[in-house]
Amino acid sequence: MDNKWMERTALLVGQKGLDKLMKAHVLIVGLGGVGSYAAEAIARTGIGKITIVDGDVVDPTNRNRQLQALATTHGMSKAKLIHDRIKAINPEVEINSIDTFMTPEAMKELLEQKFSYIIDAIDSITPKLYLISTAYWNNQKLISCMGAGGKMDPTRIEVTDISKTHTDPLAQYVRKRLRYMNIYKGVKCVYSNELPAKYSIMHTDGSKFKKSAYGTISYLPAAFGLTCASVVIREISGWKEVKY
Repeated sequence: MDNKWMERTALLVGQKGLDKLMKAHVLIVGLGGVGSYAAEAIARTGIGKITIVDGDVVDPTNRNRQLQALATTHGMSKAKLIHDRIKAINPEVEINSIDTFMTPEAMKELLEQKFSYIIDAIDSITPKLYLISTAYWNNQKLISCMGAGGKMDPTRIEVTDISKTHTDPLAQYVRKRLRYMNIYKGVKCVYSNELPAKYSIMHTDGSKFKKSAYGTISYLPAAFGLTCASVVIREISGWKEVKY
């Protein structure tokens, strides 16, 4: 195995840290503007095994923010595109690509295996709650991304417990629903304390568990995804514990 390409990473996290990353298995659910960039960062750090999940295909509206969305990839599987990209970065990586939307039963079955870390990059409430609650009750390490839409300032992004979030409407709704599941704290999340621009919201047909969507800018979802990946990488490598 040629690890020359990971030389700069090893200089920063040390050989022991790199070894931990190479032995880790990370699950990323949702490969949109947040998840695609999280997957990229995870892959470029040398994580040894990656599972990615997304049942969607590329839509022209994805091109302003999603890594795999190009004029030449409309209608193609997001999971397949990210799978191929990750393999091109690290041919030795073991990657499991799941090209489907997850039901509660499928989510439960998937999380029967132990992951080093889970990144929740789902932007629809119902499957997001499936993932968070299943991971919580199975004692799986998870970082959950809250709302990146309707926002412009990446310096307002924070890592904290779900119980400490404020301002973000998605985080507020997730907190409320989790309380019905007897989950009050202990869910690490990435959120922004910037108020979303209400004028940018649009209503949808309700498909894919989504009734509305905010306008988005190219860099903000990416910043959320990279922040999620940074937490995972720092904790797995032993760089330092991420306080929140």
